[in-house]
Amino acid sequence: MTDWDDLRVFLAVARRESLSGAGRVLKLDAATVGRRIARLEAALGAKLFFKSPQGYAVTDAGNRLMPHAEHAEQALAGAAEDLGGTAGALAGQLRIGAPDGCANYLLPQVCTVLCDAHPGLEIQIVALPRVFNLSKREADLAIGVSPPSAGRLTVQKLTDYHLHLAASRHYLARHAAINGRADLKAHRMIGYIPDMIFDKELDYLSETGAETVGLASNSVPVQLMALRSGAGVGFVHDFALPFAPELRRVIPDQVSLTRSFWLIRHADDRRSDRLTRLAEALGQGLRRETARLENLAHDDT
Repeated sequence: MTDWDDLRVFLAVARRESLSGAGRVLKLDAATVGRRIARLEAALGAKLFFKSPQGYAVTDAGNRLMPHAEHAEQALAGAAEDLGGTAGALAGQLRIGAPDGCANYLLPQVCTVLCDAHPGLEIQIVALPRVFNLSKREADLAIGVSPPSAGRLTVQKLTDYHLHLAASRHYLARHAAINGRADLKAHRMIGYIPDMIFDKELDYLSETGAETVGLASNSVPVQLMALRSGAGVGFVHDFALPFAPELRRVIPDQVSLTRSFWLIRHADDRRSDRLTRLAEALGQGLRRETARLENLAHDDT
């Protein structure tokens, strides 16, 4: 008979791809993790991992075990919610993965409201300029800029958001006027590093026909600070404009982008009433905050 605790160790190694990484999550030393995996493999009569230069990779047998282990994990989590009296409350730790524009300018306000309403919540915001891997449990919930096309995931559209070209007042006063798209050729463009764009929805500058990016970063806040310092012209989220009063939108009637945020969850998490309620609260808060900040940006122009 398989011990749930050994399945928990199996999931940690599969998600972290190393004994030491799993040990940090489980608060066990790597040698203990290795012994527990060996014990589970002996009990099942199957090799669950093979070691590669990149770490511990799951074998075919391990992949077949994965959904069963995840179902057991969800069942225990649900039991803990019910028996612990948390089924009616939003409590415990929640890790949210999001692109850095959303993580910097929207989630702090949204999560403040959630924490104030539910003091038992412990929220972690992970801001990374890449797609999150929910199968490895890098986050409980992830926000993306496009719906994923693969994986055992559930996806929900949260809200549209808008972007416009912008530059600082100081920059605009010192450089040639921008009255149309053709005028952009005379200006330094600020944007993403082209070969580090992790989602086609972020390829904003292609909409302008710009051939080069004079100052580039994979970070939205870095791009915003470059624009605020007068480095050039670039796309800015409307919801970020209230945080940068130096900026003014440029030819907004000619160049305007609409993108969307998507809430992404692991398919098995649908069984968790707690995560479902947290997802609903997060979605409602994100929609409200996006609309509030965009309205502020439009009122200021």
